[in-house]
Amino acid sequence: MSSWSSGYVSEITYTHGYYRELNPSLLRFAALVNGVRFPTGRLAYCELGCGQGVSTNLLAASNPDIDFYATDFNPAQINGAKALAAAAKTPNVAFYDTAFEDFADDPSLPAKFDVIALHGIYSWISADSRRAIIDFIARKLNVGGIVYLSYNTYPGWAAAEPMRQLLYDHVQTSQGPILERLESALKFAEDVASKSAFFTANPIIKARLEDLKTKSRNYLAHEYLNDSFFPFYFRQVASDLAEAKLSFVGSAHVLDHIASINLTADQQNLLAAEKDPIRREGVRDYAVNQQFRKDLFGKGMSPHTANSRQQAWLETRFALSVRVEDVSMTVKGSLGEAQLQEAVYRPILEAFRAGPATLHEVIAGHKAVADLGWQRVQEAVTVLVGADVLHPCLPAKGETARIKATNAFNAAVMEMSKDAGDITYLASPVTGGALSVSRFRQFFALAQQQGGKTPEDWAKAAWQILAAQGQQLVKEGKTLTTEQENIAELTAQAKEFQDKQLPILKTLRVI
Repeated sequence: MSSWSSGYVSEITYTHGYYRELNPSLLRFAALVNGVRFPTGRLAYCELGCGQGVSTNLLAASNPDIDFYATDFNPAQINGAKALAAAAKTPNVAFYDTAFEDFADDPSLPAKFDVIALHGIYSWISADSRRAIIDFIARKLNVGGIVYLSYNTYPGWAAAEPMRQLLYDHVQTSQGPILERLESALKFAEDVASKSAFFTANPIIKARLEDLKTKSRNYLAHEYLNDSFFPFYFRQVASDLAEAKLSFVGSAHVLDHIASINLTADQQNLLAAEKDPIRREGVRDYAVNQQFRKDLFGKGMSPHTANSRQQAWLETRFALSVRVEDVSMTVKGSLGEAQLQEAVYRPILEAFRAGPATLHEVIAGHKAVADLGWQRVQEAVTVLVGADVLHPCLPAKGETARIKATNAFNAAVMEMSKDAGDITYLASPVTGGALSVSRFRQFFALAQQQGGKTPEDWAKAAWQILAAQGQQLVKEGKTLTTEQENIAELTAQAKEFQDKQLPILKTLRVI
């Protein structure tokens, strides 16, 4: 590999993903759940290892009062990120292909950042790059600032790491384009798995290998084939961040805070007896066999008082991202799938049916919610946010400016979707984040905005785009060859879009 990549896969680009934990609104909520105050004022936000820059671009459009900066080692990815920012005319974002070692010295950066975020990069870079990141945080994070950091962790990776090494070794000792070598490695690992005591003794790893075969090959290349691959024990990461004067705040994955869906009674007692917070967090990783952590660390962050914390909860707006009718009454925790109590969750969901509202408005306006009591309402809202059903929102003030910015971003993405379906997210000025909208649904939304009145109209407009490129739909494994078949299937999908997703997109001002 070329030296500038430092052993990181550079032959192919990363996927065009959006990662909801990067959303400032969700980070603010996670800080609140953990009992600390989030930075205020006009924030400066930095993402290290931004990949294709989809998350940063979308968040910048959704949060025009925050200044975003992002860097990634791969110039091809940064070129695409800059092109999207230019197409969306987003003024409050800047992209760099500067190495972590040099980024802090760039004179165009602000003196300090309020938020520094690293999603899925810390476990895939060299020790030197990790030291550079810690130095960057030490020099550039504001007092009262917060760091979001996700990484692979032990003990959950203990059994799977040998499989990763098997794939890596096969790719490294093979010839040809990387995706061909990866495909060969997956077949080789499958053959080894059928004849090896290791896989027999660890059946969960064989199931994991089967799951890998369904994943995007670009994703697998970046997740499994880098020269550097380091799962960490929590204490190791906490020690690294302590060098930059940061303390552990808590998990950014808010479902982790719901003990009943993650820990048995014995495990809860075990953790309650552990007084050292760092050691307790490490023990918890053993209890749940943690594989991937999403952590918040802070630099001198202020704790909430009991009164200020409750007030912040009450003042936070929330909105549904799916129809009430489509909300599952189950949620998945470390213990498996848990059933939600209809008597608790149904009144809360119904209260948000009309659109975004503060928790104070919901409690004051709906007796059935108020009668649940504060603790149950607080826990239920946390579960619904963690399940990606309910979203913390931005304040109503400033929404007009946000709508203008997100309209421009969404128009740019939908225009790009005519040529490729890489970006399947649109921005909401209400939540400050994204909603997943597939390529065809973007076609339907675009047709609706351009005057199409019925699902049939939207389907015909979508077919014109696809037919011009010689593309056809596949249904149940069969390619639809005639225009009539393709339009019929698109019409069916457009009707579902009209019924299920379009109302939400309108409520959240996506379109």
